[in-house]
Amino acid sequence: MKKKVVVGMSGGVDSSVAAYLLKEQGYDVIGVTMQVWPEDEEYEEREGGCCSLSSVEDARRVADKLNIPFYVMNFKDVFKTNVIDYFIDEYVQGRTPNPCIACNKYIKFDEFLKKASAMGADYIATGHYATIEHIDNRYIIRKSEDDKKDQTYVLYNFTQYQLAHTLMPCGEYKKDRIREIAKELGLRVYNKKDSEEICFIPDNDHGAYIKKQVPDKIREGNFVDKKGNVLGRHKGIVYYTIGQRKGLGIALGTPMFVTDINPLRNEVVLGSEEDIFKTSLVAKDMNFIPFDTLKEPMQVEAKIRYSVKPSKAVIYPNGDGRVKVEFKDKQRAITKGQSVVFYDGDMLLGGGLIETVL
Repeated sequence: MKKKVVVGMSGGVDSSVAAYLLKEQGYDVIGVTMQVWPEDEEYEEREGGCCSLSSVEDARRVADKLNIPFYVMNFKDVFKTNVIDYFIDEYVQGRTPNPCIACNKYIKFDEFLKKASAMGADYIATGHYATIEHIDNRYIIRKSEDDKKDQTYVLYNFTQYQLAHTLMPCGEYKKDRIREIAKELGLRVYNKKDSEEICFIPDNDHGAYIKKQVPDKIREGNFVDKKGNVLGRHKGIVYYTIGQRKGLGIALGTPMFVTDINPLRNEVVLGSEEDIFKTSLVAKDMNFIPFDTLKEPMQVEAKIRYSVKPSKAVIYPNGDGRVKVEFKDKQRAITKGQSVVFYDGDMLLGGGLIETVL
């Protein structure tokens, strides 16, 4: 009997080709689009979006072309609680969240897997660029064949159970080849743009979005220097993030950068570019993949955001479930609320949320 796999189809080229590849490999494939947009929200249609109504139609057309069943599943409530509300609260608390990581942790590889299992599926699958392997009775994640498109940074929260029931066929291909396959199949999405913005904020203006959602929590306050001297007024801490220089709305005669955000005092601290380079941090909510817990110091490569290259570091168990990270070289704009993720070569070790910058 064929193994059944439910593919999360966003309407993009990657998940579309993932469904095709799995069908070619002999799986019984079902396509599902996860509906996450609240009905009282008007989502602006844009090319590449994964939260728009048009993405459902794109995915449906691909499923028809591949001759596989297609369904739309409702994840609106759990998405609002675990992604949107979390996103807003983090900014209000002076942190900078990564909603894609939250979505993967709570929606795509948790709630979606539960619903797929209830359908009798053996696996779920996505179009992520990463590879899953089973070695020495342990599942691990390795970087994808296409280093430029590798998405392992946002996948560090996987459990062993989730990995045992997840497939990522695109990880063995270069992005150009994925597009070629889609074109050869006659899929209209072969040249669809990749989604790069926050899916539920089409214009990418997160500050305006948050102010619209929780206007009573957004207050003007002071820009201050590191000694506490007032430099001017800001329009609300949710509009700023560590390392930001442009869009501050203040002219001081020399380039100034956001070096810290103090939600209790409603202050945004400004300083020189040198002030935003740090070497150490403490991370919480840790998850490791090749092993359960970090028991002794370990040399790794670590990255503090999706778009940077990994840097050499040593990680130390703090004894309270947290991990201290000491980089060999200074890192630019280590930001509370973002994730620090660890690697051993091309193997993803795990990661956690940045709680303190030292």
